[in-house]
Amino acid sequence: MSDNKPIPLRNDPWSRFRAATQARINLGRSGDALPTPALLQFQADHARARDAVHGAVDFAALADAVAPHPSIAVQSRAGDRSTYLRRPDLGRRLSESSAAALPRTGPWDILFVVADGLSAQAVTAHAATTLKACMARLPGWRIAPVVLAAQSRIALGDEAGGIMKADMVAVLVGERPGLSVADSLGIYLTWNPKIGCKDSARNCISNIHAAGLSPDQAAAKLAWLAGEAKNRQLTGVDLKEDADTPLLPGG
Repeated sequence: MSDNKPIPLRNDPWSRFRAATQARINLGRSGDALPTPALLQFQADHARARDAVHGAVDFAALADAVAPHPSIAVQSRAGDRSTYLRRPDLGRRLSESSAAALPRTGPWDILFVVADGLSAQAVTAHAATTLKACMARLPGWRIAPVVLAAQSRIALGDEAGGIMKADMVAVLVGERPGLSVADSLGIYLTWNPKIGCKDSARNCISNIHAAGLSPDQAAAKLAWLAGEAKNRQLTGVDLKEDADTPLLPGG
């Protein structure tokens, strides 16, 4: 043949697997390297993941989006993004000024904390919608002012919840981006939040994004877990999810 165009495969046995997942499957090769389209897609996805990690959340816009429910902007002990990425420990604690500014007006049934985590894109795209869906499924609950936490990791919610006297804290956080999804949001629910809580004391709802859980599905799971946590006064490995299976995509 005079041209170099690839010959399309007939009855490609991998096509049905590609249709079911965003994972990279049987990308092929060009000599000893990837084909150009696969290489360019990899580079583009890698760039999206980097942008998600280094991006910034517009917390002022987020406060407007969750209004009229009140919100409070706080900062971790990591003063900038570079410090935050190099010092995970600083992202787990409130700055002294932020800790002093939080109201001690509890008790509250639940406190929602929105943390930028490792994906600003996830928070920007999904946090407000997911937060509103969660609140709508908790009628009659005493919901604290939402804490909007910059340069924050999950454990910062423990300190905030303890200060504000909340029975439990739900941290909505941008998850570590991968090469398939850069805007995945997670929710971590912890009963009796306080500094030093272990990860085993949390329940996680993960993969909230366009190709994963929808905000409504995540909110349904959160409401079920929060209700059980309230009744049993615990979260984590001792609280097993038993929500209805139709909450899962395709269920």
